[in-house]
Amino acid sequence: MELSNFLVKAKINTYANIGERGEKILQDGCKELEYSERNFQYSDRYYGFNPFIGEEVIFDNGEFIWGMNYYGGVSGDQISAIDVYRFLQKAMRLVREDRPYRGPSNYTEGNFEYVDKSEGNLDSFYGFETIFFKGKEVYKLHYHGGMISKK
Repeated sequence: MELSNFLVKAKINTYANIGERGEKILQDGCKELEYSERNFQYSDRYYGFNPFIGEEVIFDNGEFIWGMNYYGGVSGDQISAIDVYRFLQKAMRLVREDRPYRGPSNYTEGNFEYVDKSEGNLDSFYGFETIFFKGKEVYKLHYHGGMISKK
């Protein structure tokens, strides 16, 4: 549970609260958000804006131990990507230790609805998140990941 707790803190303290305002821009154009606590370090690196692709990696004492890949973006033209991503940040602030991959199973605010479906556990998982605006799909993201080892 220590890893799950750290992952929740890392997500809340990076994209969920900072978003596109606080990342570092790396030489190759990649954007990176980082968080560390005790022996754990978290890195979220992604390319693009709409669509985008990225990965999250957790290190324990400098050794990689967990990772997740994701790809997604906003579709349609009924609402701006900025508004969708702001709502996504709110949903991501509700990440929980029992499902620390993305946001909650369901979250609604105003005309927005966030839905996340996942299978597996922290060792090995995959999922799909969707945002609806006035009942129409405006965003989707696929993700997968789990524990990783050197050997």
